[in-house]
Amino acid sequence: MSEVDYQIRHWLEQLSPISLDEMSGIKLMNRTDTKFVTNKHKLAEVLELVQGKYFAQQIQGERVANYRTTYWDTPEHRFFVEHHNGQQPRQKIRVRTYVDSDTTFLEVKTKNNHGRTKKKRITVPSQEKADVVAAGGTSFIQGLTGETFDGIIPTVQNQFQRITLVNYGKTERLTIDFNVKFHNYETAQDAQTGDLVIIELKRDGNVYSPILDMLRQVRIKPHGFSKYCIGSAMTNGKLKNNIFKFKMITISKLTGHPFRVPSIS
Repeated sequence: MSEVDYQIRHWLEQLSPISLDEMSGIKLMNRTDTKFVTNKHKLAEVLELVQGKYFAQQIQGERVANYRTTYWDTPEHRFFVEHHNGQQPRQKIRVRTYVDSDTTFLEVKTKNNHGRTKKKRITVPSQEKADVVAAGGTSFIQGLTGETFDGIIPTVQNQFQRITLVNYGKTERLTIDFNVKFHNYETAQDAQTGDLVIIELKRDGNVYSPILDMLRQVRIKPHGFSKYCIGSAMTNGKLKNNIFKFKMITISKLTGHPFRVPSIS
């Protein structure tokens, strides 16, 4: 374990725990999201600052959870292009597995014209297409997106680790993702993200958030980041990537990790 990973674990363990049952009333399925991008050294500073103000989610004694997500898109990459072009409303279809509890959901995320994100999901047995379809996946996504599983394909899978914090007022969740890895099903390309950390503040509307002052204190600024779009841009050079190319250059400077910026071929 590196020194910075040790610091992150140390400060995380000092936080009071909160269980999944206690978090049941903080789902925030209709919410506003604000994302921030930083590195592990800054994350250690943030975890020191939140002491006495935030709980850390704990599941079966663990405070770092493992996730695996597969995104589905049309062969023309409808959802990727909508995001790249800044279209609103826009959507994404994904199947997410909470690895530690072996629980999987089919999810549709919709970001509307007012910047609010709505997430709807159903439980499915696994990430296998046959299992997803058998669990009612086709009618679920068709009703929300107009697509069916006959018209979409798995494009990018990511794996990452997540810390989830909840403020003492229980009005917001803060998810902190790191050790993000990508695999592209279309190109068979893989990509990693070094010390990249993605922080996402999730709250109902614009209620006061204590974390915002702390992030400003350590000079962490809002910075949009889509795991699906960045993962796609990093692993598929045939995609339109003008917007994401700039983001990847910025993140490379922030993390010191040489993000691959492919050219359209």
